[in-house]
Amino acid sequence: MAIPAHIVTSAAPLPTRPLGRTDMHITPVGFGAWAIGGPDWAVGWGAQDDRDSVAAIRHAVERGINWIDTAAIYGLGHSEEVVRRALAGLPRDRLPYVFTKCGLVWDEQNRQAPPRQVGAPASIRREVEASLRRLDIERIDLYQMHWPAEDGASLEAYWQTLLDLKREGKVRAVGLSNHNATQLADAEALGHVDTLQPPFSAIRRGVAAAELPWCHAHQTGVIVYSPMQSGLLTGSFTPERAGALPKDDWRSRNAEFTGDRLVSNLKLADAFRTLARQRGTTVAAVAVAWTLAWPGVTGAIVGARSPAQVDGWIAAAALELAHDELAYIAEAIAATGAGSGPTLPAA
Repeated sequence: MAIPAHIVTSAAPLPTRPLGRTDMHITPVGFGAWAIGGPDWAVGWGAQDDRDSVAAIRHAVERGINWIDTAAIYGLGHSEEVVRRALAGLPRDRLPYVFTKCGLVWDEQNRQAPPRQVGAPASIRREVEASLRRLDIERIDLYQMHWPAEDGASLEAYWQTLLDLKREGKVRAVGLSNHNATQLADAEALGHVDTLQPPFSAIRRGVAAAELPWCHAHQTGVIVYSPMQSGLLTGSFTPERAGALPKDDWRSRNAEFTGDRLVSNLKLADAFRTLARQRGTTVAAVAVAWTLAWPGVTGAIVGARSPAQVDGWIAAAALELAHDELAYIAEAIAATGAGSGPTLPAA
């Protein structure tokens, strides 16, 4: 059977989109390095072989993906170290952009303790130096505040620190993750917010109401995370798999993976499967492409723990859903009752 034109092959270069007002153009999908942080920390994904992680990253780069999203907190520094290993020895002209985050500080004596949300300028400066060392790079391409601070530091204090790091050349661009539209506006008053990194999927749709329109209006790039809702919209998740998740996988404790919500979410995945068959692609690719269809969204962060998982969703980079297909998904969301938030992007 002939490969449909919208399916990306290894020979076809991936398209790119401008990342807000920055000088970077990124592929519509990027490699997400949360899961490769491994187990033995508060929000781990269970056991992971670093060799598989390195192979997955290198395969993603070979397929044309030009950015990697990680964070200091992922595996308590381990994800950044794995990214360094994966990129070591790559030709300079093939190195992807490296994005990482700050503001979550862990307890060295208790790896299972929830991280603290810290915005103190001195702490952020310590974090950026530690990330530069772990990644073994001279400058971070995008540095984002992971969550709003809860240590008493004001948004103005930590945002000014990120702006200062950009001016000093330690980072190329700066952004906010998991911040709302009001916080974005407060930060913008000090200096331009290059990017926002929010959660967004056909299940978790809340940011489509205010944050995506704000970013679209202010030329702030948006890179969404968990577009497949942490595996629920891959087409391979089942009630049995959810019930068998190990205790060191954070999803075993998440409400979307149990009870009636799990049933609704898997029904929505079935609706994606119907559309995927019609388009000759994967459920995962359709789920990611749905997020990319919304005005304001620049790219989607998609996790992978093996080269095969990369191949399962990379077609999303060039898959454009038609308005009638988006309307079909909106109807499926309403019928299943999955998630909350707006269901249909503007035509």
